[in-house]
Amino acid sequence: MRRSKWFPDRTAFLSERGSASLEFVTAGLVLLVPTVYLVVALASIQGAQLAAAGAARQAARVYVQAGDETDAAASASSAVAFALADFGLTPDQARVDIVCSPRPDACLTRLGTVTVTVRVRAALPLVPDVLDLRRDAAVSVQGASTQRVSRLWSPR
Repeated sequence: MRRSKWFPDRTAFLSERGSASLEFVTAGLVLLVPTVYLVVALASIQGAQLAAAGAARQAARVYVQAGDETDAAASASSAVAFALADFGLTPDQARVDIVCSPRPDACLTRLGTVTVTVRVRAALPLVPDVLDLRRDAAVSVQGASTQRVSRLWSPR
């Protein structure tokens, strides 16, 4: 009895016996390693984003509750440093901008608003420190918060 043309001869596949596990491991590593790196990199960026948002929120809160401009700036600076330290970042990795309205020259005025913006550069993981790659392989994220000065505020 002759075999149908739809069922090819199986002897042609005998030379590939046992290579499926090797192909599976190779393809698995090729797909798994970049996926794991992507997850770790996104976690690092998300951590920097949360640090920037938390630092901006806390700095704006302590700024509007201070007695004068000098104390406000010092309190905001220490609040930013404390919030960044929670996420393993240093204050020199961040840039803080404080904008006041309606009077930019006097932040602590009754019913004025203070906006604090914190920008953080999140370094990507596993980037070598060769040729300043670590400086260039970073993602900049920012967080901003606006708080209103109390209508009952008075200088201390």
